Amino acid sequence: MGYVEKLMARNERIAFMTHQHWIVLLRAFIANLFLCILIAAVVVALFLLPLPPNLSFLTLFRLLPLVLLLVPFLRMGLKIIKWWNESYIITNRRVIQTEGIINKHVIDSSLEKVNDVVLNQSALGRMLGYGDVEILTASEIGVNRFERIAGPVRFKTEMLNQKEDMGKLDDFGRRADRTQDAAPTTTGDIPALIAELDELRRKGLISEQEFAEKRQKLMGRI
Repeated sequence: MGYVEKLMARNERIAFMTHQHWIVLLRAFIANLFLCILIAAVVVALFLLPLPPNLSFLTLFRLLPLVLLLVPFLRMGLKIIKWWNESYIITNRRVIQTEGIINKHVIDSSLEKVNDVVLNQSALGRMLGYGDVEILTASEIGVNRFERIAGPVRFKTEMLNQKEDMGKLDDFGRRADRTQDAAPTTTGDIPALIAELDELRRKGLISEQEFAEKRQKLMGRI
């Protein structure tokens, strides 16, 4: 079980997960490529430099830049690992941001507290499929800004879809409570409620066990 899966509560599922777009790695790649070329040029220059016979110990000095060639590769590898461990997740309950390789940092906001979602995409972002998403919430965080994430349009629409489904689940709960508290002569809505309950189950908003329990309670009112 991965770290993200461990964050899931009971009956919570991942609807969509993404990372920052690969373009965020481009700047680091260019910088490390330039550093690699520079070190390689120094290595070539040192090996072409003639050494007097009595200064053979400097041969070892020539090998030092070869070791330094590993630095750009290690830096780029660390950048990729850090990028992969920064995730932006939408579940049927929350919006979650995780970051960190060893020391983890997690920020999450309940979908119930999401007020508005702002999507910003440049022309290049539309062509390559990345953009910035701002989530305005009623929590203490206020605004969550996810920069240059991949698939921002799907991220936004999936978040709104999950928020809508959560609203349907809450509405079903209120109607079911009213029906179960009502007199038996007013239970004409029970078949429709059971149909809605089955739809919620198929969407994964409730588990099979919850479906069976709620259905049994509704059937008991007929």
